Amino acid sequence: MPEHYFTDDPSSAHELRSLTLPCGDRLLDCQTDAGMFSRDRVDPGAALLLEAIYKSLPADFVGRALDLGCGWGAVGLSLACRYPNAEIVLCDINRRALALAEENLARNGLHAQCIQSDGLSQIPGDFALIALNPPIRAGKPTVYRLFDEARQRLQPTGALFVVIRKQQGAPSALARLREGFSTAEVVMRGGGYWVIRASTQ
Repeated sequence: MPEHYFTDDPSSAHELRSLTLPCGDRLLDCQTDAGMFSRDRVDPGAALLLEAIYKSLPADFVGRALDLGCGWGAVGLSLACRYPNAEIVLCDINRRALALAEENLARNGLHAQCIQSDGLSQIPGDFALIALNPPIRAGKPTVYRLFDEARQRLQPTGALFVVIRKQQGAPSALARLREGFSTAEVVMRGGGYWVIRASTQ
C-alpha cells in the first residue's frame, strides 16, 4: 500500500525530484519527494485555486495569508512570489513536506514562515486569506474539521478558498461550507475542479 501523505512523519524512502512552478514571469525551481501529494507536477487543482485567488486579491495585497496543508509548497511559494509584501504562512502535518517547502522557499529567494501543525492547532493569529487544497483521502471528518478551524481564524473580511474535484465531493463540501459560513459560492470551475470561496460576512 502506498504511504498516506497525510501523516506527520513519512517513513518511505526519499526519492527527490525536480520540477518548475510558474509564477508570473518567473519559473520557480522546486523539489518534491516520496510521500508528497502531487510530487510529479503542479496539481491542476492547486493551479486553479491560485487563479481564483489572484482574481480576488488586489495586486498589492499585504495581508496575512495561510497555505493550509502546504505539501511541498506550490500554493504558498506562489503567494510569496506574487505578494512579496504580504505575510505568508505555510503549514503541514507532514514534516517531510514542510522541510521541502522551506528548502523551496530558500532556493527561490522567497520569504514565508513554515510551521508544522495538524490543521491550525499550532498556528497563531488570524488571516485575511486561507487557501486549502484538502487531503481528500484523509476523509470527510478531517476535511470538515479543517473547514471549521479555518472559519474560526479568518479576519472579519477574510476568506477561505477551497479547491475540490466535483467527483471527490465538491457539492457536499459546498453544502457543508454554507452551513458554517455566512457565504460560500463556487467562484471558478475547470478540469473537473471547483474553487469555493467562503467568508464569515
